[in-house]
Amino acid sequence: MAFIDLARKEINCKVVFYGPGRGGKTTNLIYLHKALKSNAKGKMVSIDTKGDRTLFFDFLPLAIGKIRGLDIKIQLYTVPGQVMYNATRKLVLKGVDGIVFVADSLSVQKEKNIESLENLIENIQEENMDIKNIPLVLQYNKRDMDGGKIPLLSIEEMDQDLNSTLKVPSLPASALKGTGVFDTLKTISKLTIRYVSQKVVGQ
Repeated sequence: MAFIDLARKEINCKVVFYGPGRGGKTTNLIYLHKALKSNAKGKMVSIDTKGDRTLFFDFLPLAIGKIRGLDIKIQLYTVPGQVMYNATRKLVLKGVDGIVFVADSLSVQKEKNIESLENLIENIQEENMDIKNIPLVLQYNKRDMDGGKIPLLSIEEMDQDLNSTLKVPSLPASALKGTGVFDTLKTISKLTIRYVSQKVVGQ
């Protein structure tokens, strides 16, 4: 749930990057942090571990406009991909306003993508929310590895696996090279702002 700080005239929205381990969640945020101008970003916090790249979360506040005279700030988080850290995932999802599901395009990750999406849906349900009512964007990452030693899943197959019932925006990307990263951010930002605006106006 977006937090309104009247003293600072700010609305703080929370967007979480979710997905299987090593799928590119943290790489998305690193690319954004490097590419954005200093006045549009805050400090990024990243905690690396031996088992997974991000144990807790990355946090990157972005200033992106106004609603009813209030500045909008989107805070970007990632969750750990490994199953053993599911309690942390649940904690990071609390109060979420938008989600980017980062799927790994490598064919060997097919089942991990599906398992991670199912886990997301379960964790959202435990928060008494419906995945279909929350702004959600699917990012099909690592498309730059096409033609490598490990074959990639086709976009059509990934849509069939992950998006056949959700019917949400899906974008191909390479978080390492930055391809599709800003498109993903723009898409989830628009959906999240619309979602939060309706709540703010309704108050």
